[in-house]
Order: sequence, then C-alpha cells, then structure tokens
Amino acid sequence: MKVAFISGTSIVNSTLFSSWEVKSVATKYGEVRYKQRGDHVLINRHGDGFPLPPHAINYRANLAALAELGFQDIVAQNSVGSLKKDLPPGTFVSCSDYVGLQQGPATFFDTELKGGAPVIANNLIPRILAELAPEFIVHPGKVYVQMRGPRFETKAEIRVVQHWGDVIGMTAAHEADLCSELGLRYNSLALIDNYANGLEGTEIDFAKFKDLVKDNQARVNRLFVRLLEILG
Repeated sequence: MKVAFISGTSIVNSTLFSSWEVKSVATKYGEVRYKQRGDHVLINRHGDGFPLPPHAINYRANLAALAELGFQDIVAQNSVGSLKKDLPPGTFVSCSDYVGLQQGPATFFDTELKGGAPVIANNLIPRILAELAPEFIVHPGKVYVQMRGPRFETKAEIRVVQHWGDVIGMTAAHEADLCSELGLRYNSLALIDNYANGLEGTEIDFAKFKDLVKDNQARVNRLFVRLLEILG
C-alpha cells in the first residue's frame, strides 16, 4: 500500500530505517530529503542535519514533496504532552480534531482568496488500531492543542488550554491544515512522552523531554515495525 510517514528526529535516525534509500525532491518551497523503501517513504519533519525547531520547520515543502511524489495517504507520528490526568506518559493516542489558535494556520494560499475546511481524515486509523491490538492500545478521537514552540508552555498557559483538548504539541495542526488544502488524507498517531508543564506536579525542561523521548524509542520502533507490516 502506498503510504507516506512523517515523524520526528528520533524515529528517522533509528536503525530501523538505515537500509532505506535516501532521496530528495525539489519543490517550489524548498528541497526535501526523504527515505524510501518500495511504496513507503519517510520524512523527518525537522529536516536533515541540525534539526529545525517546530516553529521553523518547512511544513509546506514537506507536504508539497509528498504530493509531488504521488502520495495521498499520510501517517504522522507525533510526540505530545498530556493535558489529562487519565492519559499518562507512555500512552498512544490518535487525534481526530485540533486547536491551533496561537498562530496563523500553515497555508499554500498566499495569493488566493480561498481556504480549505480543516480536517484529520484518519481513513487508515480504524484498520491500524484494530490490527495493532492487543500489542498496542491506541486511544482514538482525542483533540490536539498546538502551541508555537520552540519553548514548552508555562504552567499558566497549561492552566488556560488544558480544557481545550487532550494532548499538546507543536506540529500536527500545521501538517493537517496543509494536507486538507492539498487533498491528502492525514492520519494521526501520537505517543505521550510527558505530562504538560505543571500537570500532576511535574516540571518539564528540554533535557528531561529528550530523556523521555529516548526512553520511548524502543516502543516507537516496534510501533513502526507493526505499521509497516499492516500497511505493507
């Protein structure tokens, strides 16, 4: 099955993809490097080399590249923080809607008076969740709250937004917006790496976050092994 994956630095740098062929494609928004094996490609949303922080990611180039390569089904894996006590770190979720009020949406319509209706298609999620079980339990239908980054949210900001959704991150809303404009089908998978700042008495900083992501690497690797089997 022809499917493109978008993920973060930890999974793209995993040895799981070391044998995949490295290629590049030029778009009007910039060149994008990706890894390919058969009908599957993988893009590191943060780019190659020194990873770009979330607010500086070239989202338009990433999604334009996948469209130019002929992909319509996109499976995105995101690292998120939990806004809910009953969604602890280590939990997998799939988001079906999102809030992105802190900054303007990513768009291809810079010179046209038009805009698409935002949506997360999740057309592959029912099949993925059914076949991942019982090894992986993924909680569907969650709401993603996007903040700008690159810093984490203050405790006061978390108190404001914790009732807006279930998880918080810095990337998925932009990707979903652009997929909607291009007619691509965006599918959401996310791993909760931490409680949001101040929730459940936690303190968060970037060093601690990197350690949490590293601790979850084996589980994310195994998730992708299963995804490749399911969508092979």
